[in-house]
Amino acid sequence: MRFALISLLLIFVSCGSDQSCTSGIPVIPVNNTISTGITPGAAQLPLYVPKLEGLRCGVVVNQSSVIEEVHLIDTLRQLDINVVKIFVPEHGFRGEADAGAEIRDDVDVETGLPIRSLYGRNKKPSPEDLRNIDIMLFDLQDVGVRCYTYASTLHYVMEACAEQSINLIVLDRPNPNAHYVDGPVLEEEYRSFIGMHPVPFVYGMTIGEYAKMIKGEDWIKEAKNLDLTVIPCHNYDHTKPYSPKIPPSPNLRTPQAILLYPSLVFFEGTIVSVGRGTPHPFEIYGHPDFQEMSYVFTPESMKGAAHPKLEGIRCHGEYLGDIDPHIMRSWSAIQLSYLMEAYELSDNTEDFFLPNLFFDKLAGSDKLRKMIISGRSEEEIRNSWENELEAFRDVRKNYLLYDDQL
Repeated sequence: MRFALISLLLIFVSCGSDQSCTSGIPVIPVNNTISTGITPGAAQLPLYVPKLEGLRCGVVVNQSSVIEEVHLIDTLRQLDINVVKIFVPEHGFRGEADAGAEIRDDVDVETGLPIRSLYGRNKKPSPEDLRNIDIMLFDLQDVGVRCYTYASTLHYVMEACAEQSINLIVLDRPNPNAHYVDGPVLEEEYRSFIGMHPVPFVYGMTIGEYAKMIKGEDWIKEAKNLDLTVIPCHNYDHTKPYSPKIPPSPNLRTPQAILLYPSLVFFEGTIVSVGRGTPHPFEIYGHPDFQEMSYVFTPESMKGAAHPKLEGIRCHGEYLGDIDPHIMRSWSAIQLSYLMEAYELSDNTEDFFLPNLFFDKLAGSDKLRKMIISGRSEEEIRNSWENELEAFRDVRKNYLLYDDQL
């Protein structure tokens, strides 16, 4: 799949009534499947295209980096911006690779541009990668959960740009899970690529706000040397529902899956399936032990889910994909009940958590696992991280770009 390339004349559409054109470059009005009127940073061309003129530009992008249905790279090239190299995160340029699958360097067949993987042997652009680059653009659709690796990719891109004195422009996009902050805060000993910073599991910030925090809190080397610009979204705040039109990764295909992801992704560190290898990943969960549950599914190997957990095994579980996304947003918290109920239903609780302690890396601590094993209540578990959440909220306020009620 290359991105559906509708007429590049989209670039020359009229500006919205409350937005101005400069140098003949318009702000492209963008409609969204759930929330209309929100314009992501990438669509606000006058705010950043003039900064790129005459420079050699690197871009960190994937399938989600679009303005309407035109990919950012095609838009920039139509405007005679000199894009010289593409960098891609987990899941690759087209967003089709399995979670955790190594992404290899490549060449884009349509443009002839070199593609450098940031999810393979190297997760950080090397000095050689950046040798012929004057400025870098970052445009990825995040979902606001600490273990989702695009924020870790952002960290290493920022650090590499700081070290090589390359200006970085982050084109902000709304975060579908920006309306709340919840979950355990990462402890340093559990730091990994699925959790690099001392933030809650759900941190309630857009990727642009998060970039400001990485720099402001000195979480990268030579942070003060980084010239960072964030192009904000227009007509957006954290209270507005938002669902990307293009799945940000292969197994987050629906608004429900994206909203359930913060609650169900903990199952990745257990024996329980979250529906990879089915039509409903992250909308269901189940295991052969859960015989009293009525929903039945069998994971099978497929594109974006090669050899999924419990492949070919009949599972019983729960289907959550029919819940209205607006109802899910009203929860404003991680739903621990799914995880706690599944633990109780397991025939062998000693084997419920996988032996590699992947669960603790996801959670950013061993406390959640130990509290579930010891039979603590949901209220006790939530109370265990409340003080840290309050401290984080105070720090978070310093970096917000949009109205917020938290």
